[in-house]
Amino acid sequence: MLLKTKDGGTLLEIADVQALINPSKNEVTARDQEGQEEQAATAYSKDQLIFPSGEELPRCWRDANYTKA
Repeated sequence: MLLKTKDGGTLLEIADVQALINPSKNEVTARDQEGQEEQAATAYSKDQLIFPSGEELPRCWRDANYTKA
């Protein structure tokens, strides 16, 4: 799955989608997609990530206490 950073718009490949959708995890491991060589995996805060379209991540992926009203 591809996401991008809010601040720089860097495209990232998410290494562990299960961690991304788990609201108990605040960080997710991803690889920067710049350049031609595979980049090292780095931890990113979910609060700093958005979809390539510019949409925020769903709250249920970020907030363990979220309940749909």
